[in-house]
Amino acid sequence: MVEATERPPLTNTEAAVPRAEEWSRVDCAPVASNPPADLQLQPLTGKGFPISAWLVQYQLLLVALDPFTNESAWAFPTAKRVLASFEEADCRVGLILAGADADESRQFLGPNAQEFLCFPDPDRTIVRAFGLERVPAIIHVASDGSVVNAAEDWNPDAWQTVTDELARMMRWTGPVLPDSRDPGSFIGTKAS
Repeated sequence: MVEATERPPLTNTEAAVPRAEEWSRVDCAPVASNPPADLQLQPLTGKGFPISAWLVQYQLLLVALDPFTNESAWAFPTAKRVLASFEEADCRVGLILAGADADESRQFLGPNAQEFLCFPDPDRTIVRAFGLERVPAIIHVASDGSVVNAAEDWNPDAWQTVTDELARMMRWTGPVLPDSRDPGSFIGTKAS
């Protein structure tokens, strides 16, 4: 496992994805705290706003990754699929890239940098504001700024709970987790 202080190359394709039989089942309790209303979210492109402004019309579905770890690289294809399944629902979807500045975020995302709303988090302010201890993580934030549901680590059942509740609230059809391309469950890396 790569330590958070090490900075390996920022490509999401270098890490070998573990097969399901290589990991035991990981049971994760949903965790996250409500962020302060003035938490600033600066996207890769465009103007930054406090989270309260991002929530004026739409709820948020965010996936937090650390582009310097294998674990987040393993979860990235699944995160893309989950976010894509809600792109046309009445919610905003995006990625939080913990520890990465704008250039590092673009390097990790490659052509996906244009596909999703992305919030570089070089000093990990965003992940700390949500109270995340490990990434990858998925967070559903309601229009009032409260965290509806969240899950740390890659646990398909926990992520399914988050996406099912969002789909129910949006009257939408969410993804089925896991699918045959997803890695087996694993514990993530420290978020801060």
